[in-house]
Amino acid sequence: MRYEPALDIEEKAREIVEKLKLLHIDTDNIACIRSFGSSSRAIARCHALGKVMQKAMKRKAFYALEFISERFDKMSEEDKIKTIIHELLHIPKSFGGGFKHHDYVTEKTVNKFYKKFIENES
Repeated sequence: MRYEPALDIEEKAREIVEKLKLLHIDTDNIACIRSFGSSSRAIARCHALGKVMQKAMKRKAFYALEFISERFDKMSEEDKIKTIIHELLHIPKSFGGGFKHHDYVTEKTVNKFYKKFIENES
């Protein structure tokens, strides 16, 4: 596995956070990473710095959004945006190191946020 900063995705994630007013997401404490060589079927994953590590490191929560290059980079622009929205929706309002699960982060929810994002582009 190889990892690289994904500054292009991070910039789009910041734009999405701003336009969708996801004010609970501290964009200074998220990073987007592009991974290469994963055998996972996933397109992207959300990783969090859990409470124990936060306490041990004396820092606030931090989220890393990993985008698997072999799958993500081949997607249409619409699907890329939906995937970024999907990963951002895993971050709970507490921004405390936990996750919102797939009972909340559904295709229907992602599509609702995507529609709102596109409407705010105009």
